[in-house]
Amino acid sequence: DVQLQASGGGSVQPGGSLRISCQASGFIFDDWAIGWFRQAPGKKREEVACIDNNNGRTFYTDNLKGRFFISNDNAKRMVYLQMYSLNPDDTATYFCAAGRCTAYPRHIGGYDADMDYWGKGTQVTVSS
Repeated sequence: DVQLQASGGGSVQPGGSLRISCQASGFIFDDWAIGWFRQAPGKKREEVACIDNNNGRTFYTDNLKGRFFISNDNAKRMVYLQMYSLNPDDTATYFCAAGRCTAYPRHIGGYDADMDYWGKGTQVTVSS
């Protein structure tokens, strides 16, 4: 069974940092990209970041670049999202998913995420 388990969410004060993790199992990890997404109440799900486990290439949503950093540990089948300078707008449920990520042309920015498998999310709340 393909499983993607996000963990590490919690409450953090504005300006704080948090690292969340995604544990993957049930598929050939190196053959897939793992993406992070988030969804706040009443809002559409949005892409956050993605990493191609085959070559380590990373992709970011432009408005989060520089605050959020994605990394992986192929041996542990883990993908991490390190988040800095958090603000209340970052409050959301964060999900990880497995699939393919492709960069849009540079003049457009961002990337396309085509995900096949989704995990349950982890809640991140930013408030004072």
